[in-house]
Amino acid sequence: MSAEKKNTKKDQSSAPGKGPKISVWIYLGILLILLSIHSVLSIPDTTQRIEYSTFMNEVRNGNVEEVTVVNGINIRGVYKKEAIESGRVVVPTPEESPWRPQSGEPEYTFSTTMFEGDEIRPLLDEYEVKYDASIEEDWFSGVFTWLIFLVILVAFWMFIFRRMNPGQQVLNIGKNKAMLYDKLGDNKVTFKDVAGLQEAKEEVEEVVEFLRNPQKFTRLGGNIPKGVLLVGPPGTGKTLMAKATAGEADVPFFSLSGSDFVEMFVGVGAARVRDLFKQAKEKAPCIIFIDEIDAIGRSRGKSAMASSNDERENTLNQLLAEMDGFNTDKGVIMMAATNRPDILDSALLRPGRFDRQIMIDKPDLNGRIEVLNVHLKKIKISADLDVKLLASQTPGFAGADLANMCNEAALLAARRNKDSVEMIDFQDAIERVVAGLEKKNKIISPNEREIVAYHESGHAIVGWYLEHTDPVMKVSIVPRGFAALGYTLQTPLEDRFLMTREELSDKVCALLGGRVAEDIIFGRVSTGAQNDLERITNMTFAMVAVYGMSEELGNVSFYDSNNPEGSFGFNRKYSENTAEKIDKAIKKFIDESYARTKIMLNEHRDKLEIMAKTLLEKEILTSADLIDILGERPHGNYPISHVDVQKIKDIQAQSTLPEEVPTTAEEDAVLETEEKSAETSKNEESPKSE
Repeated sequence: MSAEKKNTKKDQSSAPGKGPKISVWIYLGILLILLSIHSVLSIPDTTQRIEYSTFMNEVRNGNVEEVTVVNGINIRGVYKKEAIESGRVVVPTPEESPWRPQSGEPEYTFSTTMFEGDEIRPLLDEYEVKYDASIEEDWFSGVFTWLIFLVILVAFWMFIFRRMNPGQQVLNIGKNKAMLYDKLGDNKVTFKDVAGLQEAKEEVEEVVEFLRNPQKFTRLGGNIPKGVLLVGPPGTGKTLMAKATAGEADVPFFSLSGSDFVEMFVGVGAARVRDLFKQAKEKAPCIIFIDEIDAIGRSRGKSAMASSNDERENTLNQLLAEMDGFNTDKGVIMMAATNRPDILDSALLRPGRFDRQIMIDKPDLNGRIEVLNVHLKKIKISADLDVKLLASQTPGFAGADLANMCNEAALLAARRNKDSVEMIDFQDAIERVVAGLEKKNKIISPNEREIVAYHESGHAIVGWYLEHTDPVMKVSIVPRGFAALGYTLQTPLEDRFLMTREELSDKVCALLGGRVAEDIIFGRVSTGAQNDLERITNMTFAMVAVYGMSEELGNVSFYDSNNPEGSFGFNRKYSENTAEKIDKAIKKFIDESYARTKIMLNEHRDKLEIMAKTLLEKEILTSADLIDILGERPHGNYPISHVDVQKIKDIQAQSTLPEEVPTTAEEDAVLETEEKSAETSKNEESPKSE
């Protein structure tokens, strides 16, 4: 076991991107050595430093023996011996040093600096002082100063370079920065941690099995797939699936991001791709994983400035060559993840490079239950928490959304000083994720509160009475998020993948409910419907120009699946006449929906008034409050809420809805007694009939 750990450490130290580390203490040590050499070789100046005026006085007093003018400005002189012995001049005794032992005799020399251009020769001649001149150059100090400066500059440059390129040195900047994982590494994520993605997990597990036991597949003539592309919306678990693959695979796993190939230097990306595949072949069988591959895999030739993307395209070309170039029997499998498969280059997606494209989609109801069970293990939850009910209230949530919701619920429960996280905490966390943070302290004028109340009541009433709208669970006029002054929470009862024209039409009417309510009550409209109108316009345009739901244009679609973003806005495939028809069809559909919504709200204006006043009083209305105000939903489909479940069950039991309502144990006992009595009376009556 110890030998295996030793080998693992060796592999990790030689992993790509792990260059030799030079400590900053080495640079400091070199600098200290150079300073010490300079101190030893430089003989200190032990002469007495005196003022220039003092020097002139000493000359006039006859105490100076000789003078040397150095470089035209510095003066070195020697006192007369009798002047020192007689005490006319007092000089200090030099201190002892390791390289200059003390002789025990006083120093007779002194130094000073004269004024530039000052003439002292007449004074020296007058007092018979010997004088001379010399020029000295201290080349050693100059060279040494530049050497120290160069060492500091190199150390600073190396420090900055290492911060910009961790683990990279000058000569290996072309080395890839992939992290190498093996079975003895620190990665603890396994396939057990991946929930709600059963089909995708089976596909990836099969890829791992290819590397563990290739003979199982090659004996029948099959080849190991060269590439696996994980595709899906953000937050669905693509990177988590890759981490689980690294934790499960008994082979080396190289992991890096698509942005790791791109640098400021030309040619670095292609060099790193070559180095990555070179090391992968040496470690084969192995797996290479590139996260966010769209950073280097975008379609070529669609940039507004072609020259600006030459480096990225060179990197992509090298990646294409390497993926199609290595032998299939080498056992190197390429994995990548992206949430934008539509912008990837077609050459990258063809069989032979990425043979498999695995969809990592948002989980369905059962998948959300599995994901919640994984995240709820880390949270202290109440015993009566209904995970299935919680999952039913979060349609459209990705795995990251569910994780965030669980964390927010735990934080809310801790803020409320609870011992466990209850269902109400999760309910508030859902609203926090969907609508944003609640702003109870935001001051809104009474007039604006009234407008918001009628606006949200209009949404709720239209959504309550139309057949194909999602059930209204909650209505609030408490501001949330960045700009929402109120919101109407509608929760689908099930996951939906298709929508009919009638369903889209009802959804448009529900969105128009707020604007129509303002028009009916106040006779004017406000800016509160901006987001509603934006969604309506986009939805209606899709119905007309994408889904072919317009009578005027018929069954046509102008959507380009190969280029959904367009090429600089010039991908329109229809004429100006057709564009005018599209505009007219959109306006006609919205006007008809507006008129339909206005008729409905006028019919229920009394309930609109009651609901708005109740909303102004309570600020928040649940589905139970809506049942009290609006009555039963004409088309059923009541919202599933932990607060209103029993009340909704009672209404369903009295109505003619097709769903069967579960009964309690007492109700079952009563029904069983009634059935037995009915059978007894029937048996008693049967002989009489005979």
